[in-house]
Amino acid sequence: MLEFKLLAMKKLNNYHPKSKVRVKNKNLIGGFNMEKEILIKIYQNIVLLRKLDEKLIELFTAGKLPGWIHPYVGQEAVVAGISPHVRKEDFFCATHRGRAFHVVKGTPLRSFVAELLGKKTGVNKGRAGEMHITNWEVYSTSSGIVGATFPMAVGFGLACKLEGGDRIVFCTFGDGASNRGTFHESLNMASVWKLPIVFICENNLYAQFTPSRLTTAVSDIAQRASAYNMPSKIVDGMDPIAVYEAVGEAVERARKREGPTLVECKTYRYHGHFYGDKWETYRSPEEVEAWKKRDPTVTFKERLLKEGVLTESLVKEIEGRIDSQIEDALKFAFESPEPSLEDIYEDL
Repeated sequence: MLEFKLLAMKKLNNYHPKSKVRVKNKNLIGGFNMEKEILIKIYQNIVLLRKLDEKLIELFTAGKLPGWIHPYVGQEAVVAGISPHVRKEDFFCATHRGRAFHVVKGTPLRSFVAELLGKKTGVNKGRAGEMHITNWEVYSTSSGIVGATFPMAVGFGLACKLEGGDRIVFCTFGDGASNRGTFHESLNMASVWKLPIVFICENNLYAQFTPSRLTTAVSDIAQRASAYNMPSKIVDGMDPIAVYEAVGEAVERARKREGPTLVECKTYRYHGHFYGDKWETYRSPEEVEAWKKRDPTVTFKERLLKEGVLTESLVKEIEGRIDSQIEDALKFAFESPEPSLEDIYEDL
């Protein structure tokens, strides 16, 4: 098993495509060929998502967070790399592990955390919890049902096509969801109708507790796009720049109404499917540690420091600001009222 893991890790060295997307601003950073502001935004989102998840895990462990939590720790480079391409009017369909996408899409941190704590001031008044948050002010939604967002994305994509303009849809999913019938039906229909959808697979190698190699006939989910005459790309999901470049090409196609694209991001979650599961029973500590050496919160920061995008003082400033935002959101959420029994009849 370990040999298989090391082989998979070796393959990832090839997932660094050369981007065809070039930003217009001439103020570019040599080692990245990107604007400094975009690089900092990506880094800020990585830090925010990691710190937020760590705080939520701390609350869950202390018994202060109701329900359960599906940690996103380790996968932050994916959503952070996507974030610069997302506009407020674009639709976003996320999974049960989709908290990060709601945050970068623009859901206020206060109402977001309040929702996780089941408070009346939550974005869905405490009714959605972690897995079913929907915020129509920024057109983002999610579902705890595996594969449920594929047909939703097709519906949103058809709406975008019919209304004209260049509004698009982002649909994220895990490797396990690609084995659902809705995946195949939806990608086929999206391709037939040339819908403006960017399908993004966060392949963290496990569907709940089961290695994908035991349930999936192909080694790369991106291979499946060819059955629907859809372009695809495989990228290193631990590298936010690789994600940014690949998704940028897909976004450009979608906005030009050239049809959907499938981008597969090879990534990894450091914790179990949900926090507290016995992950040691289905993967080895050596495998986890090998992936941790590619932690985007460390590797990306080192790259930015080396290129002069970040300084140690700016890193401290960013981390301090994010810590304050999270503490403010937590204070707001804990001080917010609980829903009453009468509230159950609202919005029906």
